[in-house]
Amino acid sequence: MLLFAGGATLRHSAYSGLPIRSKDAAAMQYILRFLIAGAVVCLFAALGDALKPKSFAGLFSAAPSIALASLGLTALKHGKIFASVESRSMLIGAAAFCIYSLVCCRLMIRQRFRATPVAIIALVPWLVVALGGWTLVLRSWR
Repeated sequence: MLLFAGGATLRHSAYSGLPIRSKDAAAMQYILRFLIAGAVVCLFAALGDALKPKSFAGLFSAAPSIALASLGLTALKHGKIFASVESRSMLIGAAAFCIYSLVCCRLMIRQRFRATPVAIIALVPWLVVALGGWTLVLRSWR
């Protein structure tokens, strides 16, 4: 696909050089993203269903499949280098979410705090890890 600077049309070799409106291309991208993500969600759901501890099966639900589908479409649209930066961002986000989850579990299970204040308090370490990871890892790779 070729995106012109004005963003008005896209051309694809399968269409014999006929222009496609950018609205149509955006709609096709959403449909493609929906189909790929749906197929991968089903695959991960089957994998999660096959695992014995059902509480562990939630790990393989929608989030990994949506991330993989989005990463694949990003690689197709913007190239591999841009997709590699996006994948690093996803890894930093996953690490920050892991810290957030650990803090929430620690405070609610061990200290017996209520969920709402814990969820708000745990945003602080999440923000530290996310911004710290961005500062240390992503800014140094520019």
